[in-house]
Amino acid sequence: MNAMNAMSAVPPLAEGYEISADSARVDVDRVHHWLSTDAYWALGREREKQERAIAGSLNFGVYDTASGEQVAYARVVTDLAEFAWLCDVYVDRAARGKGIGTALVAAVRDHLRSHGLRRILLATHDAHGVYEQVGFEALEKPDQWMALIFAKPGPA
Repeated sequence: MNAMNAMSAVPPLAEGYEISADSARVDVDRVHHWLSTDAYWALGREREKQERAIAGSLNFGVYDTASGEQVAYARVVTDLAEFAWLCDVYVDRAARGKGIGTALVAAVRDHLRSHGLRRILLATHDAHGVYEQVGFEALEKPDQWMALIFAKPGPA
């Protein structure tokens, strides 16, 4: 399936949930707990660092419409002109299997598309299928991409 077909094939968000890009709605305690205890890329992330990440990003949440409880989260680092990095995508374990993650990523994609961005990047070890459903593909020329990785600071 090519990216354009994938973009139109995404099922809608399950009934009883809503997606919001209102950062004020983000349950910071819940998001920090999810990521720091259950997300391989953020295990042990400090609360203060999570708060800074949220403050410097576009934030998306999925919420149970009956209770208002947040059930999923995604964060985007972007200039809203050319580039975005999608990260910290997480669906609460109790809400998985309902297509919430796919619908969330599709909503993020559509929100960013409206700004005319050239590309959205992400990294994943195990969710390629989710992202492929909304049009993501492996890098065509990964040898042209580089990263600068800072060593983690050690004890003083």
